[in-house]
Amino acid sequence: MIKWKHILPEISNAKRLRLHLVFSIAIIWTLVDVVNFFTSLPRSVGHSLIYNLIDNSLLLREALVFGLSVIVAYLLVFVMKKVFRNYSMWFALLAKSIILIVVAVFISFLVHVTYSIANENADLSNALHNFWNDAMHTYWLFQKVTYWLAILIITQIIIEVHDKYSPGVFFDLLLGKYLSPKVENRIMMFIDLKDSTPIAEKLGNVAYFKFIREFIYQISIALIEHDGIIYQYVGDEIVVSWHFNEENTKKCMSSLIEARRNLQKRSEHFRRRYGVLPEFRVGIHAGEVTIGEIGVIKKDLAISGDTMNTTARIRTACSELNQKFIVSKAFIDHIDLKEWQSESLGLVDLKGKNKSIELFALKI
Repeated sequence: MIKWKHILPEISNAKRLRLHLVFSIAIIWTLVDVVNFFTSLPRSVGHSLIYNLIDNSLLLREALVFGLSVIVAYLLVFVMKKVFRNYSMWFALLAKSIILIVVAVFISFLVHVTYSIANENADLSNALHNFWNDAMHTYWLFQKVTYWLAILIITQIIIEVHDKYSPGVFFDLLLGKYLSPKVENRIMMFIDLKDSTPIAEKLGNVAYFKFIREFIYQISIALIEHDGIIYQYVGDEIVVSWHFNEENTKKCMSSLIEARRNLQKRSEHFRRRYGVLPEFRVGIHAGEVTIGEIGVIKKDLAISGDTMNTTARIRTACSELNQKFIVSKAFIDHIDLKEWQSESLGLVDLKGKNKSIELFALKI
């Protein structure tokens, strides 16, 4: 018996999230095709739902649609995104549109031929002949290709919007979860590049931008791998959060360790291409924040509150206290660290705060 729990953990969380998106798309497309099938039935059939559901030809059709949908969704989510990453938007859209038209014709062809063989007992030659007649002498092919192309393009737009936000955030916006502001307990982490100003002066604007893009990519992969919800990128700074519980405090620490590991693995690349090895500073705090939708033309989620301000001040304190990673007592009280893994910095006055708070330096 296959022990899936020993196999699935080998898949990265980022890839697992994309695979979840692929199968979600495939299921939705299949359900849309089922609805389209029943609504297009002639009235003489009687639209008997139970009768048609047990019809083997329909089951075969939907199995085929689901299989093709998985393949196409995989192409959209994995392959096309990677292939067209470094091309201009207009070229990527044009190329994807051409590919999607070919895919739409292919899907229509396979579904039509397979359904003819299964439902009309036609052999392959007659099924191909029927397809050719319908394609050349009726509006069938145009309607079907338009139908699938519309679904594919809408899906592509949804994928682009989905990728703009951290996993889960897009669906929160879609469902209106934060139309009314909500107070939640979150772990907040502020990360920024150490010595960013001298690095920018050394590299120049264009090279520095590429450097920052690669730096943020390596950090973000580690954050997503451990379920971090990326709130925003501001220059060389990343703001990320987790819902506050014991398991997520461990994930927060694990993401920090993996982010360092990612940069270390790419150290030779950074040294050879930029002559600089990136390092980062981190401030971590936990507490209540207020989350809600803001914006008119461009909607987004905003996080505010004293916890956010305090975390930003803790990250700033890294420079003042000559430390790389500083966390608050509110956070460290909820994670099991060995004695040598942290060091109390005592009560520290943070800018804008009326009371001093105890901070700890992480030794990891």
